[in-house]
Amino acid sequence: MFHDFDPIVERRGSDCTKWDSAPDPRVLPMWVADMDFRTAPAVISALEKRARHGVFGYAKVPAAYFDAITLWFARRHGFAFSGEWLLPTTGVVPALSAIIQALTEPGDGVIIQTPVYNCFFSSIRNLRCTAVVNELVYRDRTYTIDFADLERKAADPKTKLLLLCNPHNPVGRAWTREELTRVGEICLKHGVIVVSDEIHCDLVHPGHRHIPFAAIREEFLLHSVSCSSPSKAFNLAGLQVANILAADEGLRQKIDKALNVNEVCEISPFAIDALIAAYTDGEEWLEELKRYLQGNYGYLRNFFARHLPQFPVLPLEATYLVWVDCSALKLPSQRIAEMLLDDQRLWINPGSMYGSCGEGFIRINIACPRSLLVDGLARLHAALQS
Repeated sequence: MFHDFDPIVERRGSDCTKWDSAPDPRVLPMWVADMDFRTAPAVISALEKRARHGVFGYAKVPAAYFDAITLWFARRHGFAFSGEWLLPTTGVVPALSAIIQALTEPGDGVIIQTPVYNCFFSSIRNLRCTAVVNELVYRDRTYTIDFADLERKAADPKTKLLLLCNPHNPVGRAWTREELTRVGEICLKHGVIVVSDEIHCDLVHPGHRHIPFAAIREEFLLHSVSCSSPSKAFNLAGLQVANILAADEGLRQKIDKALNVNEVCEISPFAIDALIAAYTDGEEWLEELKRYLQGNYGYLRNFFARHLPQFPVLPLEATYLVWVDCSALKLPSQRIAEMLLDDQRLWINPGSMYGSCGEGFIRINIACPRSLLVDGLARLHAALQS
């Protein structure tokens, strides 16, 4: 079946964070990680069926929900696990906060690998823990892990967790088995629990693959917690659904308690039906989506090579979030973002919001119809050239 991703879906006026947050209707938003495509037809059909039922009371999560998840991960990622190890919740960020609350005490250290998803910082801060920065190494237009620094940080007895972004947002890395194994060995050696945010796991591009951290070794499985959701791959963020995988019963009980304390342990009937439909009948749509995103990325890279060669575009191994090195401007990232918004009404993310080492970079969301990408790049070119 052919799915057309070129039509523009009018999102203004739909109480959409991405499009309705800007008071100026001429603003083109290419910031928050939210796609401008309709979700898979199977998901829409499942939601329409649920809506026609007309009763939207409290929902009991059925066995079909857990079966859909386990079968999806076994088929797509070669990772077999028990559905009994899963804890449904309303989102990956609430999941991360509950995990930190469950497994740390105020003042404990939580390692993050910057530049990294900005909500990692707020989750750590809100639980009165300390962010311990293991800065990624930027060299030859890519990022790698500083394992020597990671070992030093993990060796501190106050360090309890590592928040692993796998795949990594915003730098677009799909970490290799070798890299993840080294991370796991260091954390296991020092008693640090790995919390792996794998929300972008189904958006890995050709030549790369997603390696679930917990699938590498049995000991990694038992000393880690993984978070996943169909929200990025199927554009379901507003339905609020995610899952925590904790194979160790002791860890799982602590996290379950934290989810209940924070009252984020129940998901809606729409969330349940959407996940089942996505993981059961959405695979063909997802593969076509990924091909379209690869086309968008290729267009962007060619545009920069022709018109803006002084601004390196980093390889996109995973996600639909492109990381661009604008250090040649010698301006703060926030100033670059303001310039783009003020001069060309183009809204992107400044790299500094992902940690101080993101300074000089910008993040661009390319999950949109090609015509909007063409428009956005023309605006970007006009602003940067001036």
